[in-house]
Amino acid sequence: MGHVWRYRYDKFGWTTRSSQLYESRLLRLGSPLFHFGILVVALGHVGGLVIPKSWTEAVGVSEELYHVTAVALGTIAGACTLTGLAILIYRRRTVGPVFSATTRNDKAMYAVLALTILLGLAATVAANILGGGYDYRATVSPWFRSIFLLQPRPELMAGAPLLFQLHALSALLLFAIWPFTRLVHMLTAPIGYLTRPYIIYRSRGSGPERHGVGAVQRSYRRR
Repeated sequence: MGHVWRYRYDKFGWTTRSSQLYESRLLRLGSPLFHFGILVVALGHVGGLVIPKSWTEAVGVSEELYHVTAVALGTIAGACTLTGLAILIYRRRTVGPVFSATTRNDKAMYAVLALTILLGLAATVAANILGGGYDYRATVSPWFRSIFLLQPRPELMAGAPLLFQLHALSALLLFAIWPFTRLVHMLTAPIGYLTRPYIIYRSRGSGPERHGVGAVQRSYRRR
């Protein structure tokens, strides 16, 4: 409902508010780390939370294979995501024009996003690397699915480790503020770009002696 409201009443605000014109060196480093990392993290969460354990076992994926793969990829992707986010936050804080373009809404979003990623990575490391392992697909996953089935089962989370509980709470908070932040751009695909007309850029020549009075050079670029 939040996304529908935002698109209906703030369609022109549905944007990332790109700051690439202000600074690009740190952006070229931090943005790919964050975006590719968060993509792997998101896919891992879909596989772990949305797809029931019985389904993966039915196609021949054992619990041990799933556990090793999820922990290895999740830890690497989480570290890349956190590193990329740290670079982006550092850039936003230290580059004057970028900081001036940062709103209170952006600051709140970055804080909640960073907290969610930190808690998720800490839960993974504490439970599966430092600890003896924790099968969240037996508790957290069915609890998560029960929310969207409108039949919440809070008892499933009662015995989950504290870091998993905090990670879930921070994620729900992130979902709540998502429609009202720049994160909405994740739901936008630039399909219209493929059919946009070209813009004609005209530049005058260096002088009449070379190109003649009024001579122009044309280049074509998409909007």
